[in-house]
Amino acid sequence: MIIENSTSSSNKKLLGFDVKTLTANCRGINLFKGIFAVLPIALALPVDALQVKVTPTNPKLGDTLSVEINLDNPENGKNPTVASGKNTYPAFEIAPNQYRAFVPTTPLEKAGTRTLRVAGDGQVQNLAVNVLNRKFPVQRITLPPGKAGVDATEYELKRVAAFKALQTPEKYWNGVFLKPNAGRMSTNYGVRRYYNGTFAKDYYHRGLDYAGAAGSPVIAPASGRVALVGRVSQGFRIHGNVVGIDHGQGVTSIFMHLSRINVKEGDFVKAGQLIGAVGSTGAATGPHLHWGLYVNGQSVDPTPWRTKVVN
Repeated sequence: MIIENSTSSSNKKLLGFDVKTLTANCRGINLFKGIFAVLPIALALPVDALQVKVTPTNPKLGDTLSVEINLDNPENGKNPTVASGKNTYPAFEIAPNQYRAFVPTTPLEKAGTRTLRVAGDGQVQNLAVNVLNRKFPVQRITLPPGKAGVDATEYELKRVAAFKALQTPEKYWNGVFLKPNAGRMSTNYGVRRYYNGTFAKDYYHRGLDYAGAAGSPVIAPASGRVALVGRVSQGFRIHGNVVGIDHGQGVTSIFMHLSRINVKEGDFVKAGQLIGAVGSTGAATGPHLHWGLYVNGQSVDPTPWRTKVVN
């Protein structure tokens, strides 16, 4: 409604309202509308667009921390990241707008509270996670002449290091990891060792040992791509005949001391598929399988992966 100033005095009242009063009220209403027109924009802004969940809830040394991140508006297609100390770990998409990063813990670290710095969606969150202590047994190993003091070759070290550093974006595994050999477990994860009377500083048993009979089958615990095949004849003095499987998203498995290898690099294997046979090649005192599980380059305890689904 437009009210002109030339309105006659007889028409200065309209439907019982004084024109001057109505004009003042309209101005007030417009001002009131102007204020509240801004409010929906502010109220529509996400209060906490970066939602983070860390499992397990009570982790201990050797566990893998799973950091799940939900983003409302992924920023320019960039995946979020998770930093712990000096290390930064990539997060990979596991569902629309949902990402997951793995943070490894090891027996060589100190128990206690650590800060996880989660960055994504233009936001940063700092989370305090308490990692509980865990006691690891000590074992004394005597290596026979010819195997004591054997050093790895430079070629061996480079190949294995490159394999453990893989961070393939695809996720190949599905469900819990299988037991790779039917033999009894002879050495647990995290054991500290003396070799021929000398304590191995900064060493811990990086995996699980299975005391399977020589020649008994070794299977893939989970699906993945064979990214490493090494043989004693190529200079793998410590690992012996070895197979490495890339399970994707920074998770890798290594199988050592094999007597036979049934796969080649580039093969895609399914959970339960035959990959080799138990042996005593490399730095081994007798026939057994060593299975090491690595997350973003660090050896973690495979046991939780065998008992709980990590999707």
